[in-house]
Amino acid sequence: MSWLGILLVGLAVTDLTHSARKVKVLPQVVGVLAVLVLGVLADLTTGRDVVALFAVALAVTAWGFAVTWGFGHPAQAAAWLPLGVFVAALVTGVACSGLAPEADGLLGRWLASVSLPAANGLGADRFLLLLGAFGVQLSTGNVLVRLALKSTGTINPRKDGGLPPTQLKGGRLLGPLERVFILALALGGQVTAASIVVAAKGLLRFPELSSRHEQQTVHEMTEYFLLGSFVSWLVALASYVLLV
Repeated sequence: MSWLGILLVGLAVTDLTHSARKVKVLPQVVGVLAVLVLGVLADLTTGRDVVALFAVALAVTAWGFAVTWGFGHPAQAAAWLPLGVFVAALVTGVACSGLAPEADGLLGRWLASVSLPAANGLGADRFLLLLGAFGVQLSTGNVLVRLALKSTGTINPRKDGGLPPTQLKGGRLLGPLERVFILALALGGQVTAASIVVAAKGLLRFPELSSRHEQQTVHEMTEYFLLGSFVSWLVALASYVLLV
């Protein structure tokens, strides 16, 4: 599972760097550097590991460029390319996860030295997977939601390919917080509490959705809310499935 964890971390770091607009370094470069650094720290240095990390670096690079092109191209169908790259990378990572050796090295020794209760018995493989899964919730989840909205035409892109601002505010911040909260509750065995969070979001957004005067706007915002929310929840649930 070490390769899969590093793949998720690389994707998450790429998207986090891309969302920080003041950062001038190419997000793909930062993502590849994260992959290489984690590979060295986890002592993944055999010939097979080097080949796998090279493939992970290529996947991270392809994802970064595909996302940039998908949002930069005005056609709605352009969003399907990065979605396909993400699915292909994730499926390949899961399929090859059984071939990956156990991570150790400096990362394993550091985890063994940490005295926090949550770190007791936490191996390097599990740590990498947790780090990647929670990292994906922070920014990659938002990217996937926006790609889904664009690919389905739920929100028509501007002429420059970007998505216009919506009347439902706070989604880019609430989405990551919601996904992290759901994933943490599910991993803690509180699946029922996670479902309450999902229900509460609908109740809190209902007055905002129903307050629109034009019926067409109500339908558009409802479709935007439902599709965006379901894709966001799917990211959190899929990450939970990878971790259990």
